[in-house]
Amino acid sequence: MTVLIAPDSFKGTYTAGEVADAVAGGVESSGGTAIRLPVADGGEGTLDVLTVPLGLRPVTTRSRNPWGSPCRPTYGLSDDGTAVIEIAAASGITTPHDGPRDPVTATTYGTGMLVADAARRGARHIVVAAGGSATTDGCTGAIAAIEAGGGLRGASVTVLTDVTTRYVDAARVFGPQKGADAGAVQLLTRQLEAKARALPRDPSSVDATGAAGGFSGGMWARYGAELRSGADYILDVIGFDTLAAGASAIVVGEGRLDGQTKAGKIISAVLARADSTPVYAVVGSVGDDLGDYRSRFADVIVATDAVAMHEAGRAIAAGLMTGSGRPASG
Repeated sequence: MTVLIAPDSFKGTYTAGEVADAVAGGVESSGGTAIRLPVADGGEGTLDVLTVPLGLRPVTTRSRNPWGSPCRPTYGLSDDGTAVIEIAAASGITTPHDGPRDPVTATTYGTGMLVADAARRGARHIVVAAGGSATTDGCTGAIAAIEAGGGLRGASVTVLTDVTTRYVDAARVFGPQKGADAGAVQLLTRQLEAKARALPRDPSSVDATGAAGGFSGGMWARYGAELRSGADYILDVIGFDTLAAGASAIVVGEGRLDGQTKAGKIISAVLARADSTPVYAVVGSVGDDLGDYRSRFADVIVATDAVAMHEAGRAIAAGLMTGSGRPASG
């Protein structure tokens, strides 16, 4: 009996790898075989998940945070010229900053510096994970930094997104999460509308161009960036389909399972690929808006710490061994 354990991070508490290890320990304590396969959806943890499969080495360099202060973020670069950059590293909502965290002035300039740095170091394909930004600048900051840093030098760009929001809707949908009040949302929306018209291609009618406050749309319009589901890209790279085909069950996980989970997140992508293999969810909490989506899982288990995650793995494996398909209690 083999259980494929493919959790996302519990943001701010446990990395995807830590969750996978805890659940796997429980599976193995019940005599099952556990395959650890930490995942991400294009946000926090993407670099960690892709480092081994893509052969990335860490590159730490100078950049700027969303409000212009110096910072030293890290991205990944492989010997064959693939770079992986998390927008959250330099332009993230949790990026350290001592001053005011103004959502209107926050800029992606620092991420553009990383893109230009990767191109200077010989990257031929630059992958940017667009989750977790503090910005709604429509990518103007990043474009300015890329041009100031010598351009892409022939590199292609893929932006990984976990939303389908369009460019001019980015402030309305995500602005409040970044600290924008109603007036700021209106101002940012007007700015995005003007920027959309000024770009070489208008991203307004293209799905997923609103990721990271329009960063994805700006990269698509200015540099022809490919926009891809972060969840599907990552599952392809780590060989999920092959591993899932040989598994008796799959365990997914995230900090909160709710109505947002089905909107392009990694768990929805796993469910779409699982075929008839039962999928168990081990999560930090469950939202009231989950509704009938819960029926997609063989079971949903709330586990808020490593001990509870270990117990969830043990119970899932024990239930599979008894043939009930339900976690065994006790």
